[in-house]
Amino acid sequence: MVERTSKFLLIVAVSVCFMLILYQYVGPGLSLGSPSGRSYSEELDLFPTPDPHYVKKYYFPVRELERELAFDMKGEDVIVFLHIQKTGGTTFGRHLVQNVRLEVPCDCRPGQKKCTCYRPNRRETWLFSRFSTGWSCGLHADWTELTNCVPGVLDRRESANAKTPR
Repeated sequence: MVERTSKFLLIVAVSVCFMLILYQYVGPGLSLGSPSGRSYSEELDLFPTPDPHYVKKYYFPVRELERELAFDMKGEDVIVFLHIQKTGGTTFGRHLVQNVRLEVPCDCRPGQKKCTCYRPNRRETWLFSRFSTGWSCGLHADWTELTNCVPGVLDRRESANAKTPR
């Protein structure tokens, strides 16, 4: 008798939990009415009025966000990839050298973290990143360090490539 009662209580407890879960996840999608008396679409608007304490720190105009830049890989253009910690920069930097479809793909050798990314016509790099040039400007260089360092590093690399016979 005790076993039957405990099984019955277990079944009731499980079905009550199931109904609570069902109400929590399925109920808001149905028009069952809300406890506050407002419609579901009104509750979706989390911030109906602007927060007076929020100050816009950065303003990017739409025309700046939608501008298009022409990148000439066969010319003199160079992409400088600024690696920022904890933002997925390592994954994106690796994607730039390994997965992007190019006329001349980057040469990534197994066991090495650096890849050589040359332009289609000559032995000059078009990408300045941790995965193509290494830590040439120091570990986790910021914008100002890269701005001061990149032209000199590229000049040194190009002059070293010019000295080697082809």
